[in-house]
Amino acid sequence: MELNKYSKTITLDPTQPAAQAMFYGIGLTDADLQKAQVGIASMGYDGNPCNMHLNALADQVKKSIWENDLVGLTFHTIGVSDGMSNGTDGMRYSLVSRDVIADSIETVCGAQYYDALITVPGCDKNMPGSLIAMGRLNRPSIMLYGGTIAPGHYNGQDLNIVSAFEALGQKIAGQLSDADFKGIIQHACPGAGACGGMYTANTMASAIEALGMSLPYSSSNPALSEEKKQECRDAGKAIRLLLEKDIKPKDIMTRKAFENAVAVIMVLGGSTNAVLHMIAMAKSVGVAFTQDDFQTISDKIPVLADFKPSGKYLMQDLHQYGGVPAVMKYMLAQGWLHGDCLTVTGKTIAENLAAAPNLDFEQQKIIYPKDNPIKATGHLQIMYGNLATGGSVAKISGKEGDLFEGPARVFDGEHALIEGINSKKIQAGDVVVIKNVGPIGAPGMPEMLKPTSAIIGAGLGKSVALITDGRFSGGTHGFVIGHITPEAYKGGLIGLVEDGDIIELNVPKRTMTLKVEEATIAKRRAAQPKPILKATNGILWKYAQLVKDASEGCVTDES
Repeated sequence: MELNKYSKTITLDPTQPAAQAMFYGIGLTDADLQKAQVGIASMGYDGNPCNMHLNALADQVKKSIWENDLVGLTFHTIGVSDGMSNGTDGMRYSLVSRDVIADSIETVCGAQYYDALITVPGCDKNMPGSLIAMGRLNRPSIMLYGGTIAPGHYNGQDLNIVSAFEALGQKIAGQLSDADFKGIIQHACPGAGACGGMYTANTMASAIEALGMSLPYSSSNPALSEEKKQECRDAGKAIRLLLEKDIKPKDIMTRKAFENAVAVIMVLGGSTNAVLHMIAMAKSVGVAFTQDDFQTISDKIPVLADFKPSGKYLMQDLHQYGGVPAVMKYMLAQGWLHGDCLTVTGKTIAENLAAAPNLDFEQQKIIYPKDNPIKATGHLQIMYGNLATGGSVAKISGKEGDLFEGPARVFDGEHALIEGINSKKIQAGDVVVIKNVGPIGAPGMPEMLKPTSAIIGAGLGKSVALITDGRFSGGTHGFVIGHITPEAYKGGLIGLVEDGDIIELNVPKRTMTLKVEEATIAKRRAAQPKPILKATNGILWKYAQLVKDASEGCVTDES
């Protein structure tokens, strides 16, 4: 069977002698030139626990590819550590990195005519970036997730990256000594792997497995486990099967597959960032999928997983009980998944799950049964109203209540909010407003993890709400609403809110309302100066020229 459908144009074409000479130069033989070429995109780099082990995984994947009579060729793309950049101006580059990753993978595979692609991502934006590239290229592809980190430990506590941010708030509030603060920081991340809770990395890994683009168990195999090594060894055989059967991303990433992925996000209590990323991934394969589709699924799918940030457990805890496949098997039995969707195994979801273990609700307490859910409907709510005429995304776990009304405390960016916590400006009952941190206004739509964690650490997490035209980390919890569209820079009403204005947040009605007279709003709008873009050159400037709003997935490749 002919496998090198794309690369044959340069490996075998006699009018391309320079390309052939270069293939000989890297050590390929005449026999190798007859084989399909698989690009291996590693997001490995030394500077981040999420990514520090990925090059070693990519090496194992490459070995597996060659063992299956294919040519494996490794290349690299960037990563950005959300954990390290959160709370700094560097976080503006995080969402931008998703599109840089997609563009760079597309560029290499498009230029080199690779027949197939395996990506090895770790941190948050690595994964949707990989999938967007796969969708654009539409060549046989598999995503191999780098895996979740083990929990850290200090003074009998299980720790994770969010523990460090919340410790800051406790320290500010005078509830934590300098020694214990340092102890938490030193022990929160014990080694390689992505953030351990159901934050954005594990959310996207789980969703992409449910989408059918990863091998079963990929999302819940821990980073340093033997199972993750075996997954690497299985990758070569799997990509060869996709080549033989000519199964491409558009065959797998269908409308029903996206519905499966979002259903899993709801059951697991996943990150608000998934809304942006799933919309962008769907666009890459020409599937119409909107934020309102999230709401439709949220209305009928419960939250069953007791994962951090609002719950108790980490992804590694689920691994021993059958991982994400065990959860999906339970969901399939309830009629919450389309079992006939194709996957990268060449089999359907239902066929893959037939051998998965059943959830034992007596043995494990991470996943609740449907008759006793953590929340009867989904935690992700799409909110509209005069503050968000284009929509917004709320993460309501059920522990915060579903109605909040209070006076606004307005901050121009997150640094101003941290100062507000230090100066006791924020009081119980306030609606904290962080503006001018949207896709264009920042630019880059940074996460507000440091502010929300500091609020929780300061003991205000249950008594204030927070709204923003920026994003939240998957580690955020509390009464929070982000992705407000239009953003302040584009004339959104959030940019006109003043201290003391009354804001009502009504989850049952899915509305967020600024209770200010229209005449007052019109007067403020007339007096508002034209916004000045905060970036004048470089990638942030380019991003601001291209990026769509949050309701459109913040994509950068649409006119």
